[in-house]
Amino acid sequence: MNPILSRLLVKIAKNKLERKQANQPVSQKEIVPLVRNFQVELRHALQEYLYIIIGVFSAGFGLKGFLLPNSFIDGGATGISLLLENMTSLNLGILLILVNLPFVILASKTIGKKFAIKSIIAISMLAVVVHFIHYPTVTDDKLLIAVFGGFFLGFGIGMSMRGGSVIDGTEVLAIFLGRKLSLTIGDVLLLINIVIFSAGAYILSIETALYAMLTYLAAGKTVDFVVDGVEEYVGVTIISNQHKEMRVMLTQKLRRACTIYAGKGGYGTSGESQKKDIIYTVVTRLELARLQTEIDKIDRKAFIIMGIVKDLRGGMIKKKPLKDQH
Repeated sequence: MNPILSRLLVKIAKNKLERKQANQPVSQKEIVPLVRNFQVELRHALQEYLYIIIGVFSAGFGLKGFLLPNSFIDGGATGISLLLENMTSLNLGILLILVNLPFVILASKTIGKKFAIKSIIAISMLAVVVHFIHYPTVTDDKLLIAVFGGFFLGFGIGMSMRGGSVIDGTEVLAIFLGRKLSLTIGDVLLLINIVIFSAGAYILSIETALYAMLTYLAAGKTVDFVVDGVEEYVGVTIISNQHKEMRVMLTQKLRRACTIYAGKGGYGTSGESQKKDIIYTVVTRLELARLQTEIDKIDRKAFIIMGIVKDLRGGMIKKKPLKDQH
């Protein structure tokens, strides 16, 4: 890391510890782990915002390079905004913020304030990009517009999710209703988009609605490719020598339930196997970025196995979403 930045982080850590410990002296041993935590958070934040920026510009290209010039619509909150843009004189950038705002407020209550803040930033950036940046109109072929407009829009949505945010808020609504109604999130998204496409067929034309469905399918498949689907849970197995700290972090800091397996390592570097707890937990794809940050703070060399979990029954996963703790 840059020496100037390292010195700045050390100074911030020292000031924080001095305020916390009042008149007691601060030792180097106390400063080092706090600086390491700051470094991990900074590295992950930069990576996540890079994903969001790439996602915003990709979605902007899909909208202004393909969909908007040809009066096409998509599913989700973006589709609602495009539909309203065709019906009113309001700018699409303003509509993107207004339509997504209720979903972001819902996200702050169901997922976490940090996630909601990042989503507000991502959606606002998309609104600015759509309003101020000029993209060339790529084609007037309707099939290419539907397929590639959906591709770039889906890539943008997927990259934003990789960054721990959303630029289309209907995923948040689907997560919320899925928990309340015991439906899969994919089913909820399908029902929402059926309503949007039906409105598009009535207000615009049946042909436009059919192309919108094709755009939605292309976007959905691209999102799956980028993030393996927002509707899927991720089973995370953590194997680390700091297994006690991992368990405390999951259960106390992130308030996430976990299962502990008694395990034993194979032939290690010291020539002896060691007993260690193997931790298994389940999170949603949107919560994964925060979990990886916290794991890196404790043990950057932890062995992590992640696998897609299609659906869950029972347990506390749907009742206790991971929330930010301060």
